[in-house]
Amino acid sequence: MLWSRQYQAIPRAFLPFTLTRPGTNNSIALKPMNVLRDIPFQLAEADFQSRLHLDRFPDSRAGVQELLQAALPLIRPKALFKVSFIGRRTDSTVQIDETLFASRVLSRNLKEVERVFPYVATCGDELEALESGTTDLFARFCLDTLKELALLAARDRLLEHLRAAYGVRELSSMNPGSGDARLWPISQQRPLFDLLGDVEGAIGVRLTASLLMVPNKSVSGILFPTEVRFESCQLCTRQGCPRRRAPYSGELAEALSSFHG
Repeated sequence: MLWSRQYQAIPRAFLPFTLTRPGTNNSIALKPMNVLRDIPFQLAEADFQSRLHLDRFPDSRAGVQELLQAALPLIRPKALFKVSFIGRRTDSTVQIDETLFASRVLSRNLKEVERVFPYVATCGDELEALESGTTDLFARFCLDTLKELALLAARDRLLEHLRAAYGVRELSSMNPGSGDARLWPISQQRPLFDLLGDVEGAIGVRLTASLLMVPNKSVSGILFPTEVRFESCQLCTRQGCPRRRAPYSGELAEALSSFHG
């Protein structure tokens, strides 16, 4: 059975403004924020049950169906992004619009890039009340799995939109706090959110004091065009990560080790 909520994802852009690219006399028009709302969400029930290992807990099937009836109408995946431009670069920093980021690997990856897409994608905050309202551990696991699938839908829609709207075929991503802590530390979440603007007001994602995102099934980062795909996951040794988008590459980690300094 395929559970489905169909909407057309329509980007909402604010009025553009003009900014002088750092280090030049060139003026460029930027849009502060683009928001993708009403993203289609489809739940393949067989896949969902497999993720829950319901074959081991057949007595839970009725409860899962009841939970789906309550949760599915609430799911609202969302994403936002900006079209931003690279300014000054050093070996360890890169300026995006007027925001400076510190990461040797980020600077290296953006060496040949002029235009990037800072972004946040999320499952949406609509399931938070439902999840916090139950103490049943299995129910919370079910809701967390739904949120993970909703996040995947948001990120897939974002990538689809960027490829179609901006003519980019291959996009790579770097994410603060993902992978090796030296890659791009989680402390860079704050300047990323500052660059994007009112993320919480736009799609309901906020940062905690420890710079984690709420809702927990959210992802932030910078997407950039590339000939060879790169994911922060390629430098992460964590095993069993449900969000892994690429296998760990020891060869790549060794090649980039000189940039960790």
